[in-house]
Amino acid sequence: MTTTTPGTTGPAVARPARRRRPGVAVGCGVLALVLAVLAGIWVGALPLPPGAVVVTLADRVLSVFGGHLSGGLAETQAAVLLELRLPRVVLASLVGAGLAVAGAAYQGVFRNPLADPYLLGAAAGAGLGATLVIAYSPVQSVGPVGIVPLAAFVGALLGVGAALLLGTATGGSHSPTLLLAGIAVAAFLAAAQTLVQQRNTDDLRRIYGWLIGQLGSSQWSDVVLVLPYLGVSCAVLLCCGRALDVLAVGDDEATSLGVHPGRLRLLVIVAASLATASAVAVSGLIGFVGLVVPHIVRRFVGGSHTLVLPLSLLVGGAFLVLADLIARVLVAPAELPIGVVTAFVGAPFFAGLLWAGARRR
Repeated sequence: MTTTTPGTTGPAVARPARRRRPGVAVGCGVLALVLAVLAGIWVGALPLPPGAVVVTLADRVLSVFGGHLSGGLAETQAAVLLELRLPRVVLASLVGAGLAVAGAAYQGVFRNPLADPYLLGAAAGAGLGATLVIAYSPVQSVGPVGIVPLAAFVGALLGVGAALLLGTATGGSHSPTLLLAGIAVAAFLAAAQTLVQQRNTDDLRRIYGWLIGQLGSSQWSDVVLVLPYLGVSCAVLLCCGRALDVLAVGDDEATSLGVHPGRLRLLVIVAASLATASAVAVSGLIGFVGLVVPHIVRRFVGGSHTLVLPLSLLVGGAFLVLADLIARVLVAPAELPIGVVTAFVGAPFFAGLLWAGARRR
């Protein structure tokens, strides 16, 4: 198949059209995630032999069926792998995937390349919820669930819900109105959070430790807590890829093609907000993942959401696993907050994207 170059006076110059190979792109994303997970498992303050790690994991799988493999890790190393490093790597991949796919969905539904998962007040709501329980809660957990993740999850959902209510009450489901509502709600919640912090200065260290993002206390219970919500929300967003491509041509055109713009926006916003709330509940506020990763993906596969959404999910998981790896080993035996690492990596990269875009114009 060929395309012609318009605007010429003679015969059109034929050139081959670029053909996309979604299978290759998704395969590369899967490979990137697998390699990042393996690096996150093998590398750390206590290096683990790669071969023995594989044998240990295979032995645990076979033990379910009554089998056994010898030659795995020693008891101490196996405990580090199974109780510390593996749940942390799995949780980092889930959080990174959720934030990245939510960011790509927000950018698509608002047609704004600067949109991120915290756009409608999820970050401010989660921060206020976590701050309130850190400062005032007399208990640390509700059953097996920590009180801080639970409060952050509820706060994030309430923040987004308030923005949606304000936006729909004042201007319907139009994108500019929702964006302004999100800014207003986020500003109010951030002010309330600052007030609580000033009245509880003894808890500031713990509050800021959560706000800047952390995965150091990751446990399998966190994975179990977040997996159902992330799984459902990401599945819904992946199913909306083709509809978001239709919405990109405009509301009137989308309506004529059978897509209801208002319902689609609401569905995508709710699903993306649920993914964001689930992620921040167990990791704190980790910035730039949902903003930078979709831009990286679009540079390689174009703007079609049927590709951008699944690849953002895969690349986002790989990105956060590698960021967490840097946080663990860069100043070992100490540890950097993962939000600091993503900011140091993401901010210069995003600034470079903006610079490159300005030069092309």
